[in-house]
Amino acid sequence: MRETEFKGHVVVLPYPSQGHINPLLQFAKRLASKGLKATLATTHYTVKSICAPNITVEPISDGFDEAGFAQAKDVDLYLKSFKANGSSTLSHLIQKFQNSSFPVNCIVYDSFLPWVLDVARQHGIFGAPFFTNSATVCSIFCRIHYGFLTLPLELEDNKPLLLPGLPPLYDSDLPTFLRLPESYPAYLAMKLSQFSNLDMADWIFANTFEGLESKEAGGISKLWPAKLIGPMVPSFYLDGRIEGDKGYGASLWNPLGEECLRWLETKAAQSVVYVSFGSMVSLTVKQMEELAWGLKESNLNFLLVVRESEMDKLPTGFSDSINNKGLVVTWCDQLEMLAHRTIGCFVTHCGWNSTLEALSLGVPMVCIPQWTDQVPNAKFIEDVWKVGIRAKEDEKGVVRKQEVIRCLKEVMEGKRSYEIKKNARQWRQMARKTVGEEGSSDKHINDFVEHLELANKKGDAKALNGYYYY
Repeated sequence: MRETEFKGHVVVLPYPSQGHINPLLQFAKRLASKGLKATLATTHYTVKSICAPNITVEPISDGFDEAGFAQAKDVDLYLKSFKANGSSTLSHLIQKFQNSSFPVNCIVYDSFLPWVLDVARQHGIFGAPFFTNSATVCSIFCRIHYGFLTLPLELEDNKPLLLPGLPPLYDSDLPTFLRLPESYPAYLAMKLSQFSNLDMADWIFANTFEGLESKEAGGISKLWPAKLIGPMVPSFYLDGRIEGDKGYGASLWNPLGEECLRWLETKAAQSVVYVSFGSMVSLTVKQMEELAWGLKESNLNFLLVVRESEMDKLPTGFSDSINNKGLVVTWCDQLEMLAHRTIGCFVTHCGWNSTLEALSLGVPMVCIPQWTDQVPNAKFIEDVWKVGIRAKEDEKGVVRKQEVIRCLKEVMEGKRSYEIKKNARQWRQMARKTVGEEGSSDKHINDFVEHLELANKKGDAKALNGYYYY
């Protein structure tokens, strides 16, 4: 597409971690496929890890250009530095395009970075936060921000929390921060700051979809009027309308795809358990031990992903003891694995991206959530969407190997297996339909593109300022 043919120019700015870069980069690709120029602005440390067709990638600074967050070592310090350095370098990026034939007329930014809206306003362009959690989790934290729920949340006599649009939520279903707000104060503050200036935003986007969470989003729509535009999963696995879009285009780790695929090709259809706890979760040594022996003693085939930094938590001699029944790798392409014909179950921490990927690819789940939003995600996987089982912890907070075996057998072979697999197939079809032509997410994205095109034709984003699209 020639520069003069772009309908508008959107800068997309993710929080620089894998679980945030992936969905925002995917949104940028969706927008580019609909005629917008899309520029991904990301930190110097992560910029070299991103390669996506039709997306311009530009660096900005978080103040820790050599090693990113690892260099900062403190969430509060990092966020303050990112705000200070990011604001000025993002402004320079916008100014860089100002006198070109495609000036920026909107910034879509990770909701973890509310200061970006101030930068957008300074330049007279649109600003739209993008939420990477479920509508359910956003509903809960939004109410905390506005003071409708107070922390720590204490439920009397095991009574559930009752909120509009949500099912009854018990202690064991709630984000961990609600019971122990002092455990990660800086991270909690970041979760709540997402809602600090929403009344100034022109659009609000959320990586979920109406078939999945319309009731949950509707229950908080007066405070959080989000447009549900997910699932932000590469097009190859859904509608297939973006040519060559088989991966996210960003990897902070080196996947071992060929080794995994060669091993999987030796297995029968739906006979393999895929196990991964994402890019951030760190299991205790005891939990890793129980999980490992549970997988082995289940006598099922399994592919276990353990990050290099976690490998020493595996039981001594475990990798040598599993023979060809299991494979342990440090990282792999999760989408490619979940889409493989041999995968019958996904053992997951229930991070939102992993949850959406499993739903989009129709893979049943065994849930072992660890903290924050993973806990309510597990609740919905088991009780609302009915596509998996949540493993029960003992009194020490550990899922024992016998429980791992029970859950695997139930999902792969047990009485509930047929129903779970049927539901998983139905959610896969719904995910494909919602991002396909005339699906609800597709319509919301088209409306956004049309408004930016109108502003672009007027030659001034401020011509539509004050018009809030919700």
